[in-house]
Amino acid sequence: MNLLMCLLGVVLGQIIGVLPGIGPSAAIALLLPLTYGASPTAAIIMFAGIYYGAQYGGTLTSVLINVPGESSSVMTTLDGYQMALQGRGGVALGIAAIGSFIAGTIGTVGLMLLAPPLASVALAFGPPEYCALVLLGLTALAAVGSSVLKGLATGVAGLLLGTIGIDPQVGVPRFDFGQSWLLDGVDFIILAVALFGVGEVLASCRMGSADPILNVGRVLPNREEWRQARMAILRGSGIGFVIGVLPAAGATIASFVAYIAEKKLAKDPSRLGKGAIEGVAGPEAANNAASAGAMVPMFALGVPGSNTTAVMLAALIMFGLRPGPDMFTTNAKLVWAVIASMFIGNLILLLMNLPLAGLFARLLQIRYRWIYPPILAICLTGVISRANNVEDAWLMLGLGVLGWLMKRYDWSAAPMILGLVLGPIFENALRQSLTLSHGSGLIFVTRPISAVLLAFTLVAVTVPLWTRFFRAKTL
Repeated sequence: MNLLMCLLGVVLGQIIGVLPGIGPSAAIALLLPLTYGASPTAAIIMFAGIYYGAQYGGTLTSVLINVPGESSSVMTTLDGYQMALQGRGGVALGIAAIGSFIAGTIGTVGLMLLAPPLASVALAFGPPEYCALVLLGLTALAAVGSSVLKGLATGVAGLLLGTIGIDPQVGVPRFDFGQSWLLDGVDFIILAVALFGVGEVLASCRMGSADPILNVGRVLPNREEWRQARMAILRGSGIGFVIGVLPAAGATIASFVAYIAEKKLAKDPSRLGKGAIEGVAGPEAANNAASAGAMVPMFALGVPGSNTTAVMLAALIMFGLRPGPDMFTTNAKLVWAVIASMFIGNLILLLMNLPLAGLFARLLQIRYRWIYPPILAICLTGVISRANNVEDAWLMLGLGVLGWLMKRYDWSAAPMILGLVLGPIFENALRQSLTLSHGSGLIFVTRPISAVLLAFTLVAVTVPLWTRFFRAKTL
């Protein structure tokens, strides 16, 4: 039964990942009442399968139609879709599957060995530490796209969009223009689907229908591609697992930070965003490792590491279990069964995705004008199903026009989405930190972890300047 639930979970997760707007947390919440009375072990195994299976599914639409199925797949669109346009869609899906399997396995080993000590480290993170961590993530605004100024401009626009809705601390509406449907703010999925999906369709229609890609290519990477991707996979696995352990950080921040790391460490950073295989391998590894890392605080502390593990925590409590430090002794059978299922589930996903990657990539051989209506249908379904709100669909179409203009004038969409995702987290952590310190900014440098993270941020921002200075001096 446990093996069957593992298979069912990863297949459902893959399907959910393909559909933008639903997400694993919503899917688990919908399935929660159906598991009442079932075996707790089997239910949690299925929910875990949905969680990491959705990370695989989001890759498919990111690579094939430039629509991120999950927020953690945004960075994959930058290089994955370009690889598909170059006839390397099979390789992009193949390296994503291999990288996800390796990262998922490393993350599960980390969960198995490091849960108690890492959980105690996660407890040391307060608002100042989260503020510094998100600030490090925001350095990607300058790293993504063809121009630093354009990246910063679109990123700031995303930060401004993140302020719409109810003020998280005071509880009053702001920037809602008197529209009640804006009180919840602009959801990530609306902006992502509009800029990447609708914007791409409008841009393609404006430029004329492109010829289908006749040569889809192989699925397995060659020796040179593997050499470029292997270290990105290992780096992404480490970054993803560590960030996944931190409560409320999640796979989205992990994928952004992994992409920044690849951009900073690349010998030729200009390759990223133009079909570099490490731009797919790093973020894909990071988001899968993060999903395993998020299990650490859930099991060891009873603290959710992400939205999805928050719903899984509710499921554990519904079954009469108490997640926390005693979980590994009082409910050892359940914990170790879930960990074992994650090894098996990642293997099932690899065996399922590698043969199917070529089949999925063959969708690129269809004439684009035939797949525009299905893409728009997926976009509309995902956005409307999120809150059953027609106004969200109109907002998506309006932002889609903005996406077309940005694509036409070579403005990257990813920094805007990064700003929208990280902005509210940054604002909340900053205001909580200043409340704790009674308005003093010294709290960020007197606490060791936040000071180290700020130092990393400073290095990330100044490295290009120093390298340019030393290069000019050498010449």
